[in-house]
Amino acid sequence: MTQREGALALAAGKGTRMKSDAPKVLATLLGKPMLWYVARALSALFGDEVRAVVGHRAEAVEAAFPELAGRLVLQAEQLGTGHALACALPTLTAAGLTHVLVVNGDAPLVTDASLGAFLDAARNADADLAFVTISLPDPGSYGRVVRSGQGVAIVEAKDFDPAVHGEATGEINAGVYRLRLETIAPLLARLSNANKSGEYYITDLVALAQKAGLSVLPVGCGDDEAYLGINCPRELVAAEEILRRRIVDAHLDAGVIIRAGESVRIGPEVAIGPGADLCGPLEIYGPTTIGTGTTIASHCRIENAEIASGATIHSYCHIAQARVASGCLVGPYARLRPGAVMEEGSHAGNFVEMKKATLGPGAKANHLTYLGDAEIGAGTNVGAGTITCNYDGVHKHKTVIGKKAFIGSNTSLVAPVTIGDGALVGAGSVITSDVPDGALALGRGRQVIKPRK
Repeated sequence: MTQREGALALAAGKGTRMKSDAPKVLATLLGKPMLWYVARALSALFGDEVRAVVGHRAEAVEAAFPELAGRLVLQAEQLGTGHALACALPTLTAAGLTHVLVVNGDAPLVTDASLGAFLDAARNADADLAFVTISLPDPGSYGRVVRSGQGVAIVEAKDFDPAVHGEATGEINAGVYRLRLETIAPLLARLSNANKSGEYYITDLVALAQKAGLSVLPVGCGDDEAYLGINCPRELVAAEEILRRRIVDAHLDAGVIIRAGESVRIGPEVAIGPGADLCGPLEIYGPTTIGTGTTIASHCRIENAEIASGATIHSYCHIAQARVASGCLVGPYARLRPGAVMEEGSHAGNFVEMKKATLGPGAKANHLTYLGDAEIGAGTNVGAGTITCNYDGVHKHKTVIGKKAFIGSNTSLVAPVTIGDGALVGAGSVITSDVPDGALALGRGRQVIKPRK
């Protein structure tokens, strides 16, 4: 019979020790939910043959993972991991799967490489049931692996009794299984909830399989941190630090210069070209791209942005959903909000804020400026203190400034308004009407000098 494999992530639990009503698998590490990491590793091995069991606040998990639409199984009552597998069984068999890899959805450190090594061992042994064990100095809340002359068993932490099971060895169950459905599925009906939690444990399948004469393979993976799960806030931040270190090391190995790397946080979707020079403290998240030779100074936060090669980002800048072209200078203390576009060689200097605005090639706004819903032409200079007044209290309006214009300091441009190519706007003006190409516009009261009283 041809083997057809798939994967199942268990993501239905409440995660009460996280002290939050949100589904545990939606707790984030470096900006991504922990289930995202598990699904990514599984998809690398199984493509679309990846499913997840959801339960507590299932609608929130469904909304967070539209890519899993049609591949989520509901566990209406959270009655344990064995019950979750039973809920998914009809879907797995209907898909024609012969084997399934089962992984806890709260294990964001797993990788396709670590899972692939386990799968190779399980396939080579042709075991009916294989599972991963790791050794920890403090087994904590993990199920204990108990070995005896009768074989091997997994005993949940709450039910472990040294007087019955012997002293703990530190070998624990990592919550990763490969099951042959034809032989293991019939055992699900034999699971019992006669334990301190009153739940049906998938771990009990180990003992049931051996009693049924099936082959069981524990695959020891030493102290591999890839299989650590998350049960509480302390474990969440510890796992996040492991991920952070992994990602920084990978970029260093790829030729990115990362100074003060212990204070640099880079999300898993970020792409950075070799030769880029970054300095911590620094945060970069989302599907951000940073080009070769770009310099990013300390104390910046960048999210879902495109920064081309050769750009310079000075300290204390916030950039989100914005595009920065090659040769641009940003900051210090600049804020590029969603829709901000800086074209080649443009400058957005200290305390400049852009939102849904474009700075054309070589255009400059070097100081204390707000550009919202605006289009600034190539080579234009925007003076300090200039603002585009884009909101009338009901609607947003656009400001258009042509090429090689000069906007004097402390100018208010009341949108909708257009400033022509080569136009000059005097400092301190309030501009409410369009300015033709090459014209001079002044919109301020005449200075008056009187004797001092």
